[in-house]
Amino acid sequence: MVLSMEELKNIYFGAYEFKITDDGYLQAFQYSKKQIEYFRGAFEMWYDRCTASTAKTLEFTTSAEKVSFDYKMIWKGSPDSFEIAVDSLIYGIVYVKDIMDTGTVSWDLPKGEKNVIIYLPADATVLIKNFTADSEVRRAAKNEKVLWLGDSITQGYGPLRSSCTYVSVANRILNYDIINQGIGGYIYDKKSLMKMEGYAPDRIIVALGTNQYGDKDMTAVEEYYETLMSIYGDKIPVICITPLWRGDSADGLPTLISFCKKVAEIAGRYGNVRVIDGMKLVPHLSEYFLDNLHPNCLGCEEYGRNLAALLK
Repeated sequence: MVLSMEELKNIYFGAYEFKITDDGYLQAFQYSKKQIEYFRGAFEMWYDRCTASTAKTLEFTTSAEKVSFDYKMIWKGSPDSFEIAVDSLIYGIVYVKDIMDTGTVSWDLPKGEKNVIIYLPADATVLIKNFTADSEVRRAAKNEKVLWLGDSITQGYGPLRSSCTYVSVANRILNYDIINQGIGGYIYDKKSLMKMEGYAPDRIIVALGTNQYGDKDMTAVEEYYETLMSIYGDKIPVICITPLWRGDSADGLPTLISFCKKVAEIAGRYGNVRVIDGMKLVPHLSEYFLDNLHPNCLGCEEYGRNLAALLK
């Protein structure tokens, strides 16, 4: 059976709103139109990535033995992948570098009832249509609604595998209903924080700062948390993850550590904010990083599992 657009939206997670394009594809957005317009005028890199398929998934229970969908990639930032997990185990991978910008992705699945997650590329903008399964698909049950705010590490750059980002790893354990507003190159920028009509998260996770740790003036961080509280109130739980270890500049490490302490102090002023020390989430070894800045698959596995343990 081919799912209608409304049926497809029902199993699509990670979107704030949707649009059907003139050529019949479903496009999902994690930001509001006003936020996207802000990024358009602020910085091209942010704008390119604010509509990427970051942490967007199709999640369902089914006994289907074959699923497929048509896709169209309208922007690509880096090598990445379409992936499918069956009962939390990665079952199939299709690398973006190996396929055309438009085509069909399909997987044969094992027999029996199973929970399925399809991961869309983290650093590309993918549209889909004609989702087909040879048996009924039912929307996955999820836990809390969580708004995840961050930079390229949160968006998913580093592992070059959509299922292996730290957000994907953590969420296979936590099963949150997330909107991931991570953007490559992003910073503590209060201007992007806007009320998203009709959306009320149960929890917010903020993982920012690695792109501005050289700042001596902490006003941007202070104003960010002030703005966040003014929009969502001071009752909703907020998790502040301070920046991870960086090995790309040994001379800059003391500055980074000092910056992390300042961020923790600012965020800790609020009673609803819990600070998690990012330095303790990923080993301080190059083997765990793509470029001594972005965790690779191994680093993201450590990050995601350690974070999930703390959040549970």
